[in-house]
Amino acid sequence: MPIAVGSKAPDFTLKSKAADGLKDIKLSDNFGKKQTVLLFFPLAFTGVCTQEMCDMTAGLGGYEKLGADVIAISVDSPFAQEAWATANKIKLTIVSDLNKETTKAYGVLFPGLAGIGDTSARAAFVIGKDGVVKYAEQTATPKDLPNFAAVQAALA
Repeated sequence: MPIAVGSKAPDFTLKSKAADGLKDIKLSDNFGKKQTVLLFFPLAFTGVCTQEMCDMTAGLGGYEKLGADVIAISVDSPFAQEAWATANKIKLTIVSDLNKETTKAYGVLFPGLAGIGDTSARAAFVIGKDGVVKYAEQTATPKDLPNFAAVQAALA
């Protein structure tokens, strides 16, 4: 069950692959500056996740116009995430929650995906400039995409 709307968003510092090595991405760096869309997804190199992140890349400008930063989170290593993003021309900030602490903090752990282990569920959150959750959704199954119209409405 995802954390509730109106809750203080759990802060995190997660690793992202950058040209010069690993880079720390900290949610609270956006507080007071811009809203944040957090997109949890199960695994890189899977069909639905690839389609979701490619579609988000294509629509990234719309989120920027709404004053939002988009951060995608999975339990993959930052090196796998980078290879996947490069192969699919994904331009989002993607961060690694390899130890699943952030996934658990947001209440979106998906146990035993396809019998291979625990992953992030597919979920979307809108975090306001004040660090409070304005929108929270975990999809019914990993094959379902979040309601992006509702995400954009929460940003407006």
